[in-house]
Amino acid sequence: MAQGGRLLAVVEFLAHARLKSIYEDLGYAVTQEFTVRRAIAQLRRTPFDVIAADFYFQPDFRDRVSNLESLLAAAQPHAGTRVLVYHDPAHAEALAKVRARFRIDAALTMPVDEAALSALLQGWR
Repeated sequence: MAQGGRLLAVVEFLAHARLKSIYEDLGYAVTQEFTVRRAIAQLRRTPFDVIAADFYFQPDFRDRVSNLESLLAAAQPHAGTRVLVYHDPAHAEALAKVRARFRIDAALTMPVDEAALSALLQGWR
């Protein structure tokens, strides 16, 4: 296992695909998935130390607020897994609603400040 642990990067939008090198530089073994559905399947098979995923608000969803609620529900039993969410500042209010229902350990706005990300992940190691 890498010294930083295992990190599941859920990259539905390419806004943070470039962050994989930062994760690896910090010693994380990175598994990258491009859909929440595949990320959930991966989470069921493998324990992760960190899940990093992007949040987007979709007001047209009938029974939920965002793309992440299913993933966050699947992560809840994994108490040792830290959850990091990247979000558009315009969606902060919608993210607050999701945070009221699910554990999110940290949220960073996009575009992601790489120094802030590095500091956060180093603190989690």
